[in-house]
Amino acid sequence: MEALRLVLLYVHLIGFALLLGGAVAQYVSGRLRINAAMLWGSVIQLLTGLGLSAPLRDGDEPAPAKLVTKLVLALLIFVMVFFSRKRAQVARGHFLAIIGLTLVTAAVAVFWR
Repeated sequence: MEALRLVLLYVHLIGFALLLGGAVAQYVSGRLRINAAMLWGSVIQLLTGLGLSAPLRDGDEPAPAKLVTKLVLALLIFVMVFFSRKRAQVARGHFLAIIGLTLVTAAVAVFWR
């Protein structure tokens, strides 16, 4: 089971890199729109996060409050990305909120013990 958890964690990190990297690339280019990397990154983050939250370990599960917080953030990011994906341009605040929520999700994962 530990190998499965590590594979899920690895894919989860790849999803994070796709989401944040895609967002930063779009921001630097000056055209604020949702790209395929952001969409796939949000999907990967959500699905692997659900897999990682399953009780696969022996008593080393994260706090339920942390899991719910991360789930709400992941769903928010996914909804913001999914429903904005076909727009020619996304509002600056909306786009920065996606980046900010992505960074907050990573901070919750790292700093909440």
